[in-house]
Amino acid sequence: MQNKGPVGGPAVVLASKALHTINAKTAHGLLRYSSRFQIQAVVDADHVGEAASHFLAGTPSAIPIVRSVQKALELGEAKYALVGVATHGGVLPDPLREDILASLAAGLTLINGLHRFLGEETLFAEAAEKGGAEILDIRKPKPRNELHFWSGRIFEAKAPRLAVLGMDCAIGKRTTARILVEACRHSGLRTEMIYTGQTGWMQGGDYGFILDSVPNDFVSGELEYAICSCDADLSPQLIVLEGQSSLQNLSGPCGAELLLSAQAKGVVLQHAPGRKYLEGYEKQGFSYPNLKTEAELIRLYGSRLLAITVNPQHLTEQESRKVRQQLQSDMGVPTLDPFTDAEKLVSICREYVNEN
Repeated sequence: MQNKGPVGGPAVVLASKALHTINAKTAHGLLRYSSRFQIQAVVDADHVGEAASHFLAGTPSAIPIVRSVQKALELGEAKYALVGVATHGGVLPDPLREDILASLAAGLTLINGLHRFLGEETLFAEAAEKGGAEILDIRKPKPRNELHFWSGRIFEAKAPRLAVLGMDCAIGKRTTARILVEACRHSGLRTEMIYTGQTGWMQGGDYGFILDSVPNDFVSGELEYAICSCDADLSPQLIVLEGQSSLQNLSGPCGAELLLSAQAKGVVLQHAPGRKYLEGYEKQGFSYPNLKTEAELIRLYGSRLLAITVNPQHLTEQESRKVRQQLQSDMGVPTLDPFTDAEKLVSICREYVNEN
């Protein structure tokens, strides 16, 4: 699927007192990169005046963090408000609800990537009508007659596919995929990315789909269609797939489609060795998956683990460095920091392309 129409322009990101949390992963992604929207400010009353770079690496420090939507609009013109928080079950915390209503009152077009369709709820629909605003619920699935079923066309695609998979949700798969794509392009390797989530679309992805908004029978077909369209239109040397969580993730083992339906024969695996439990299931005590088992599953699916990239969450810099060294010894593949080892990742990608 290509872009959903001519959507894009100056925007504010609604982080709504959650910028420091993992729930603000959409805000984090938009702060790092977006070709679709020009981010004017972040709304988060708990972090006013702080630098965005304080919360995450690779973020422009010049983007201001302000108390309210009104304060953001005083800094410059914005046309869009982007919901930057993803919560389990689409629950709306009070600060986010208030910022959404303020955005609609100001006439901003709301880009909502939550599972909850705000445009269908009376409170927000009436606020949008009163403010002359629009709500775009981008997780709404396409009509059934526009969805694609898997056909086998994937075997006609010429560009090799590389999947950036993860050991868990909210672990940095999209960020690593974006770093990889930009580094490969900078090196002269024609590389395209297939997005599979709402943040990827917000960042400006031209090819892809929002995987968890598609009925299961059509996921493989939508993935195939995006890849084949990209391959036919642009003839890239490499296609990078924004991945899904672990093949062992109890809440959603979605990576198999990327290995089988998309025929991604190379995998970069994002790992957070500091985690003990699956993200969002700490209270239930559901254990973080086993890395060696994941590598073996990838092999059994007919793909090759090319590298492990490490998310240093809960680790000091020294601990992260030591863990990477130990994992590289144990797993027998390069184990890297995607922010500092991008050139090494490019070399791995070039070798993979040459072999395929």
